[in-house]
Amino acid sequence: MTPQRSAYTRRTVLKSTAAATAVTHLTSAPAIADDGGTSEITLSVNGQRHRVAVEPRVTLLDALRERLGLTGTKKGCDRGECGACTVLVDGERIKSCLTLAVMRQGAEITTVEGLARGEELHPVQEAFIRRDAFQCGACTPGQIMSAVACINEGHTGSEAEIREWMSGNLCRCAAYQNIVAAVADAAKETPR
Repeated sequence: MTPQRSAYTRRTVLKSTAAATAVTHLTSAPAIADDGGTSEITLSVNGQRHRVAVEPRVTLLDALRERLGLTGTKKGCDRGECGACTVLVDGERIKSCLTLAVMRQGAEITTVEGLARGEELHPVQEAFIRRDAFQCGACTPGQIMSAVACINEGHTGSEAEIREWMSGNLCRCAAYQNIVAAVADAAKETPR
């Protein structure tokens, strides 16, 4: 007698799980319009509200760069490995290439463009310049945003702690020693 095959395979379970997850995340998103699959969403970025039309699959990174023209946030690996796309969402650092724009409605998003107050740089930006904590600049916006979060989270007690909490941000030029020094300097200057 031949054993009966189950109606459930690994593939059907994964597909149904993915579909259920998508439905769960997208139910809080606005309804898709009839104009080819775009949604009208409002993103609060650097203290300003922006109404933007995006497809549900557009990442926050692409919405920031391509729809809002905020190109300070860099696209590095597009897989969440390098940290060049790091932004703050409700004060927490995230990799914007790994989240959908429609999922971030109602959240306060801060990009590197939103750190300075007029002509006055944020203490982390000043420390990066003072300590020469960048070379090619590809990773710098993500490093700065991660450093702001690292300081706000209170993870600057030692050089080893800074290295650990900044480890999600890669620097192709290997300016790590200067980055750590800049974070330590800025931590002394930043009120919490």
